[in-house]
Amino acid sequence: MHFGHCEEFVLYDVDNGQVKKKQLLIPPPHAPGVIPKWLREQETNVIVAGGMGRQARSLFAEQGIEVIVGAPSDDPDGIVGTYLHGTLQTGENICDH
Repeated sequence: MHFGHCEEFVLYDVDNGQVKKKQLLIPPPHAPGVIPKWLREQETNVIVAGGMGRQARSLFAEQGIEVIVGAPSDDPDGIVGTYLHGTLQTGENICDH
């Protein structure tokens, strides 16, 4: 639910709205700016999270990565599927810093 506490990330390669590849990756140790830079190196365009602080959102923006917060705690495949179909429903950002 909070991206900074993630022990692993699921990355999806998408082409023409279809998932072509899915991989589970362990991120580097969490420190300001490390994960956004690492995800940019993985060619990430969008990150979907339940919550993310203002500074982290700014760091992702600097890397050219779109941030979607307020995602439900759900199976990543389901979240990606609804995102790709344009039906992902988000709520409040659960992070208040």
